[in-house]
This record gives sequence, C-alpha cells and structure tokens, in this order.
Amino acid sequence: MYVGEPSQILQASDLLKACLAEIGEKKHFSGAAILFNEDGDNAGVFLVVGGTVCMSVKGLPSLDRLFCGGSVLGLPSSFTGRPYTLTATAIIEADIVHVAREAFLLLMLERPDLCCEATEMLGREMAFIQSALTERQRQAASARTSCGDVAAV
Repeated sequence: MYVGEPSQILQASDLLKACLAEIGEKKHFSGAAILFNEDGDNAGVFLVVGGTVCMSVKGLPSLDRLFCGGSVLGLPSSFTGRPYTLTATAIIEADIVHVAREAFLLLMLERPDLCCEATEMLGREMAFIQSALTERQRQAASARTSCGDVAAV
C-alpha cells in the first residue's frame, strides 16, 4: 500500500519538460508495470506526464516515494552511466516520455541552463537518499542498543 503525498523534489520546469518531450518517446505503462529496475542497465531518463510512479529500493521501504506528472526519474544513473539504484513502478496507468541516455546527455551538453536544473534535481535526490540512509542507520543502532539492554537484564 502506498501512502503519502507525491514527492516534488524531481519536478522539472516547463522548459525542461518540453525539451524532454521533444527528444523522447511517449509510452503508456499499465498499473504495476516497471519503468526500470534496481541494478538494471541505464536506459535514460523518464518524464512522468500523467499517472503515478513509485520509486523504491529493495529492503528499504523508508526510501519509497511517489512521483506524479512533471517528475524526471533516472537522473543519477543517466549522468553516471551506472545501473539504476532504484526501481520505478507505475502505481496506476502512467504516460511517460522516455529519453535515451545519449539524447539526454546531448541535451545537457547543448543546454547548460537545463543541465544546471537537472543537476540541482540530482542534488536534491541525493540529499534525500543520504538523509534516509542516515535515519535507517540511526534506527538500526538504536534497535541494537535496545536489544543489548534486554539481553543484559
């Protein structure tokens, strides 16, 4: 079950959305369809046009987030060329613009203003992930301490 408000940290400007739509391929995903998988080879970025997509990490439900229209998914992997670190799953039917990595990187090269916007979104995404991982480590340390106290009794 997915609860909560959709995240706004990966929202693109109207200009970035228009440029991605121009160079990308529009696709329709049914509910529960996977856009990309954690550890899967990079296939580029995905602009959510309509519908809702959940980004998740196996075994870390604290990182699960919902994204709606205007969100650009897959930025970290597309910039680095490394496998995706998250899984993106359509929660309900979703219209997506898929932009291949090469086309995305060419746009970033040709449009420094859009590259700046995308790297700012990337920074917000990385800050969220770091914060969530730190919180998870804190909770795990607290649970170990609590278990240690029980064992000592």
